[in-house]
Amino acid sequence: MKLALVGYGKMGKIIKTHALAQNHEIASIIDPFEEGAKKSLTVENLHGCDVAIDFTHPDVALEHIRFYIENGVPAVIGTTGWYEHLGEVASMVDEANGTILYSGNFSLGVALFLRSVRYAAALYGKTGRYDPAIIEVHHNKKADSPSGTAGMLASRVLEGFPEKTRIEYETQHQRRGDEVLHVSSLRVGSVPGTHTVLFDSPEDTIELIHTARTRDGFAFGAVAAAAWLNERESGLYTLEDMVDAVFLR
Repeated sequence: MKLALVGYGKMGKIIKTHALAQNHEIASIIDPFEEGAKKSLTVENLHGCDVAIDFTHPDVALEHIRFYIENGVPAVIGTTGWYEHLGEVASMVDEANGTILYSGNFSLGVALFLRSVRYAAALYGKTGRYDPAIIEVHHNKKADSPSGTAGMLASRVLEGFPEKTRIEYETQHQRRGDEVLHVSSLRVGSVPGTHTVLFDSPEDTIELIHTARTRDGFAFGAVAAAAWLNERESGLYTLEDMVDAVFLR
């Protein structure tokens, strides 16, 4: 498989290492800030590439996705911070037969963690005794807050707690309403990513925690997603679709 790496920061470099180790070819590297890389996202710079893997910046994510769809380039999107446009992207994919796979987290462990949280929320939500919350911690260079993973976890928690009708990501300066699921973010040091889901009652607290040790898990998942997407028909996919198809058949 011939890959284009769009964005060649820390993640892009680790993805390259994993791709080469799996005998894939890096056909193009595109990053306007990286010496020796191609500077712009063009048809010419993607010529001969089977799949693009995009880890760039929220400010350009929608523009890049539109480019991939309009030019028939299958793309794995690791950039977050654009999900408010998901409906628009779904329409573009349908209209132009685009092939896009996106996720807020490409760790296969996180994909399974999401299922664990969904199941736990369904259990604890039925008791009427537990109040859920989410805490996420990342390195101080992360460009967006909250993390895409925190948003995915929040949606799973809401499924099990129908009385929670709103997610609040901001600091609370007053009593939090009973209908609110609070998601708290912390940016510090070099933390690759830690997500904690709490279920608290007057009697006890249950914590489900996923801690990423390195970015290698994200890179491995991104390359696996690209290989899977390369065999798919057009459509808008998530990492969970791949996990369902490959690991949970």
